[in-house]
Amino acid sequence: MRRSLIISIVVLVLITLSAGVYVYLSTTSAGITVAPVGDTSFPVAGQQGSPSTSTGASDATDTLPGAPVSVSTRLVQISAGPVVPGAVVVDMKAKDASSTPEVAVNYIERGSGNVFSYLTRAKTLTRVNNKTIPGIQSAQWLPNGSFSFVRYLSGSDFSTINTYALAATSSSGFFLPQNLADIAVSASGVLTLSSGVNGSVVSLSRVDGTRTTTLFTTPLSSLRVSFLGKNQYLAFTKPSGTLSGHAFIVDSAGHFSRIAGPENGLVALASPSGKWVLVSSTKGSLMQLELIDTTTGSSLALPIATIADKCVWAADDASVYCGVPVNPDSAYVYPDDWYQGAAHFSDRIWKIQVVGRYAQLVLDFSEAKSGNLDVESIAIDPAGAALVFTNRNDGSLWSYSI
Repeated sequence: MRRSLIISIVVLVLITLSAGVYVYLSTTSAGITVAPVGDTSFPVAGQQGSPSTSTGASDATDTLPGAPVSVSTRLVQISAGPVVPGAVVVDMKAKDASSTPEVAVNYIERGSGNVFSYLTRAKTLTRVNNKTIPGIQSAQWLPNGSFSFVRYLSGSDFSTINTYALAATSSSGFFLPQNLADIAVSASGVLTLSSGVNGSVVSLSRVDGTRTTTLFTTPLSSLRVSFLGKNQYLAFTKPSGTLSGHAFIVDSAGHFSRIAGPENGLVALASPSGKWVLVSSTKGSLMQLELIDTTTGSSLALPIATIADKCVWAADDASVYCGVPVNPDSAYVYPDDWYQGAAHFSDRIWKIQVVGRYAQLVLDFSEAKSGNLDVESIAIDPAGAALVFTNRNDGSLWSYSI
């Protein structure tokens, strides 16, 4: 009896030690910790002040529908929508030394194609361009908010993809070549992708559409492209949860170097300097997220899971903000069903601090009493003062003061 008792105790101790080692390895292998929600260094919306229904909107010339509504002291519904996915957040210079700098949000109303500008501190909304372009599907802005490269369908069967550079505050603009498969915009130029049965051609032009040069060609026909720092580019295969995808660094000579894959549902998002690439992928209905160091090729698994298209990098590369689904439905295939509008998420916004290596909850919409929001086209200003995003569920536009 005594011997049996001793053996039982030894077995129990060994099981306890094994469980402890497993927990330690599982929580340290990613190199990222999850900070407590209550950490006061990054408070959650709704903890300060109480919800307000005041609008505070003004416009000198127009009566604007869907005026901004303050949901909390920091969370504002700028427009009831629908708006075109893709807004730009610009830090404006102060008028004088005693003035507080403003943050402007430029966006496009989907129904009319009119451009609006919202000031996050003054909480004023102004129509700045009434040029009508209905049916715009997406918009990519120059960082200074002067032009938006909008994409929309035309023709009797809506089979032609038009890409038009729409000025924010004037009637000027110009067309890019038709039927572009993808486009990326930065302060240094416009990256365009033309695809066909024989592969893809990636070109670079000035922001005014002039001096177009071919950067590289590839036999891959289903690609997405973006800038990766100043002299390199990021290319990855169009994502599908049922197909293996790859991500590549492409240098100025057109040489491809694989940095991620093969992974199903792969989506890649480069940091502004090109030092990091955020990569999401799926295994069945499960999503996962990792950071790739483009210098060393090493990867770092993250403790939160989402689609990289629901994220945005801070201007200094130090952190990335993501809309992270709460209990996503396992019946869907991601990211396919989300892109197609069959699946909808109820998100929270998380911040991943790259240097400090922790993930922290920024905004819980249930705490802010804003209802369920499915974050897409998230953007941040260079100073890191405001997050702006579209709610995919209804096309509304929101701003959150960090």
